[in-house]
Amino acid sequence: MVNEQQLEELCLEWFQEIGWRFESGLDLAPDGEQPARTDYRQVVLRERLLLALARINPSIPTAALEQAAHELLTASEPLLITRNRHVHRLLLSGIPVEFSEGEEKRTDLVNLIDFAEPRNNDFLLVSQFTVTGTKQPRRPDLVAFVNGLPLAVIELKNPANEQTDIWDAFNQIQTYKDEISDLFNTNVAVVVSDGFTARLGSLTANQERMQPWRSIANEDDRPLLEFELETLVRGFFEPALFLDYVRHFVLFEQDADQIIKKIAGYHQFHAVREAVKATMIAASSPNKGMLEVQEPRATYGKEVQPGSRKAGVVWHTQGSGKSITMACYAGKLLQQPEMKNPTLVVVTDRNDLDGQLYGTFCAAEDLLRQTPVQAGSREELREMLASREAGGIIFTTVQKFALLEDEGQHPLLSGRSNIVVISDEAHRSQYGMNGRLDTKTGKYVFGYAKHMRDALASATFIGFTGTPIALEDKDTRAVFGDYVSIYDIQDAVDDGATVPIYYESRLAKLDVNQAEIDALNAKVDEVIEDEEDLTAREKTKSDWAALTKLVGAQPRLEQVAADLVQHFETRTATLEGKAMIVCMSRDICAELYNAIIALRPDWHDADPEKGAIKVVMTGSAADKPLLQPHLYSQLVKKRLEKRFKDPADPLKLVIVRDMWLTGFDAPCCHTMYVDKPMKGHNLMQAIARVNRVFRNKPGGLVVDYIGIANELKAALKTYTESKGKGDPAHNAAEALAVLLEKLDIVRGLMHGFDYSGFETDAMKLLVPVANHILGLKDGKQRFLDAMLAVSKAFSLCSTLDNAAALRTEIAFFAAVKAAIVKFTTVDRKRSDADKNSALKQILDNAIVADGVADIFALAGLDKPNIGLLSDEFLEDVRQMKSRNLAVELLEKLLRDEIKARARNNVVQEKKYGDRLLETLRKYHNRAVETAQVIEELIQMAKDFQAALEREAALGLSPDEIAFYDALANNESAARELGDDTLKKIAVEITEKLRNSTTVDWQVRESVRAKLRILVRRTLKKWKYPPVGEDAAIELVLKQAESLSNAWSK
Repeated sequence: MVNEQQLEELCLEWFQEIGWRFESGLDLAPDGEQPARTDYRQVVLRERLLLALARINPSIPTAALEQAAHELLTASEPLLITRNRHVHRLLLSGIPVEFSEGEEKRTDLVNLIDFAEPRNNDFLLVSQFTVTGTKQPRRPDLVAFVNGLPLAVIELKNPANEQTDIWDAFNQIQTYKDEISDLFNTNVAVVVSDGFTARLGSLTANQERMQPWRSIANEDDRPLLEFELETLVRGFFEPALFLDYVRHFVLFEQDADQIIKKIAGYHQFHAVREAVKATMIAASSPNKGMLEVQEPRATYGKEVQPGSRKAGVVWHTQGSGKSITMACYAGKLLQQPEMKNPTLVVVTDRNDLDGQLYGTFCAAEDLLRQTPVQAGSREELREMLASREAGGIIFTTVQKFALLEDEGQHPLLSGRSNIVVISDEAHRSQYGMNGRLDTKTGKYVFGYAKHMRDALASATFIGFTGTPIALEDKDTRAVFGDYVSIYDIQDAVDDGATVPIYYESRLAKLDVNQAEIDALNAKVDEVIEDEEDLTAREKTKSDWAALTKLVGAQPRLEQVAADLVQHFETRTATLEGKAMIVCMSRDICAELYNAIIALRPDWHDADPEKGAIKVVMTGSAADKPLLQPHLYSQLVKKRLEKRFKDPADPLKLVIVRDMWLTGFDAPCCHTMYVDKPMKGHNLMQAIARVNRVFRNKPGGLVVDYIGIANELKAALKTYTESKGKGDPAHNAAEALAVLLEKLDIVRGLMHGFDYSGFETDAMKLLVPVANHILGLKDGKQRFLDAMLAVSKAFSLCSTLDNAAALRTEIAFFAAVKAAIVKFTTVDRKRSDADKNSALKQILDNAIVADGVADIFALAGLDKPNIGLLSDEFLEDVRQMKSRNLAVELLEKLLRDEIKARARNNVVQEKKYGDRLLETLRKYHNRAVETAQVIEELIQMAKDFQAALEREAALGLSPDEIAFYDALANNESAARELGDDTLKKIAVEITEKLRNSTTVDWQVRESVRAKLRILVRRTLKKWKYPPVGEDAAIELVLKQAESLSNAWSK
């Protein structure tokens, strides 16, 4: 098993193999062998920066370069993220300087990085880079410098240590951001890893946004390496790829009052690189050379024909950051000289999507180097396209390419070949290329794709989509070509970018004429607002109206409301979060609202800022009174959106018809109730609302009241035909099967113990059951692991009838788990995970009236005054019937005590810590009787107590006591010199050491040697016995190390 040191060495090797140089932080330190910094506050290697600037900007005089460096180093915005954004702009666009050349003044840009020629930059990896912090010196494991600027921080954790994991490294990075924030002014990414797992995130990323990096040269280059960290180093930090990333894949978004930094995932990075390559080929003249790309699944990059004007389709599953991918694609494409300053036309098919995507692009202005514009009307769009000679990003909806009254075909707006049409959700019905004869007018009617082609005859088309294109959909392929990148549901779930979706049908709960509804449902196509063929539209409308009438019947809605309320309450009892309800019409939305609040009046509140349930829909003053209470201004709708996205806000249910079903992200939303026929792409879009990652939510749930099972099957078929892995919606019965399997493991642990009285006598059984589990080999670990799996599975299927029957038993075991977690020692990883969990403790009131009341009381003990293990209390523990629980209880109290009282005291901590571990080892190996272990632990508690009392009587400070213990550890010394002399030595050594420790002394042999001499002289002066002197000196230094982090501020 590798330890942290070996992991760091491996990591250095990987970096060096791809072309980075390496230096040790100790050598570069102000007092090191080859100092590169003047003091420990300095985070930029200034000399290296100036050398690089001179190399990259040969025509600019040194004084001007120093002026640029000064401007970069004095970024002074108070917030770290604002400084980071400011510095990132400078990295991309350079720093303007003014200098004299002969008589005249010149202005020029100083570039900090040479993006065109990666080899012209200085790539340096530094280990153990100490920085003076606001509280104490901090020492990140590895810092990656480009041209002397720290662009990445890597924090490693020991893979062999069970107690730590990458989230400890993540928390450490958060501490660094607080205490040594200047190190992050130029930061592009942070990496945390224990070797086997590695995660990468931006400066503002929370745990959920720390993502893996799974590929190296391209999307399909995914070697199965032992260490994820190796893939990350080779795939992310390879110099040319890394600079491409810095330049094109970093965005900042303003979210209300805070800035969020977003950086691309590996799937976005490779999709964009591939798509840009394909676009340049598709837009080129046919006689240029071909580019070779190796890709097994999304192979269009290899097959794209020069001059074909089809740049392919990027299929990235919903929730995996498609809009960021589009913005990065635009940013990178605009920078390609071969494109000769292209014009980008971004096309969506709904106004609200147009607005959302436009927002993302506006936020990425630094990357795009220009401000996008939105076309307000058909006329404005035509004017914008016809008048442009080059450049520009234009947003429009596809409908604005419609013909005017008397036109037979769309006029040519621009024949330029450097126009790229970027289409969001590329496969909707309106993209048809083939004409249909309109029987009324005798004319052929074409889809929008044909109008777009006519308007922009030489443009290149690229499509982005969240769901695959059906095999029979020839139109989309005719416009865009084939897949240039695929990131499917399975990829996204494996990477933790989304959670799986489960499906549960509740049709059986409604006693309505389902057959009639099914028959109509099969005929009905969604009402397409802009269906061009009027007769088809009228027919659809009448079918839809007939179905709406059946679905919206009052008795049916009351049943749906009753079932839905009960279902939602059951679901949120085990998993905190919110839900959306999708209805067929605005009337039904309002009627269902009324039916729900009739059952739960306290959920209603007329004030949009209050209340647990709201309807969100469009409308006008002319609407009927039924709808009026639910019509809000744009501003209020924005507020409702914010309320719904905030996990802490009481608004937990929204009813919609089609608002918020696309492009709307609320990670805490985990359930969608569907009472409206939806098909294909629209259905996949809608249910993806519940697949967002939130804390440890195990999955989203789609609850069906209308009959969408067949549509989901059809979607799965399209999915697998397109080589997609994963299932768009799992059946909730799958989760039930997992639940039964995991519950069996828990029942297996109870073998030989009769707990059948849990429904009636739960309180009596809690302590004996906990005691039984603690008595098994690794019982605690096995039980806690199994219970975590049980709660996850239960939260996914708690609403199924078969699961409801198990509720009481699961609640009983959950209470046992709560008792064990509260009253025994559990490893920190587990308790941290529980704190941030979205899974709620399943407590059934029938079982435990007020949660796990108090084990002490149940076990017949008076609650101890923690911090004082009194003789009476220890005596009570000795008398406890549940022996295993007694051992665990004593272990926890002792551990807490040693931690609280002996922290920083090396001798005491080791003495009692070792004694505790030894006793417990014997207990776990069944080498001694439980009774004897209890005796040993009680004796230890008394000894510890006595030691504390003895020390309190010495009248020394805690630091001095710690050194006193280190000196008194040598028994002959303690005998010869006596307490008083030892006290004096301890006081003197404390004083001397405190005054002579410097930054980083713990890792510098030269300083340690000086301190050894200092301690040795002091001991000689006091005639400390020479026998055992060396051991005492080492112990004193060790003690000093433990205290010194608190000293060297």
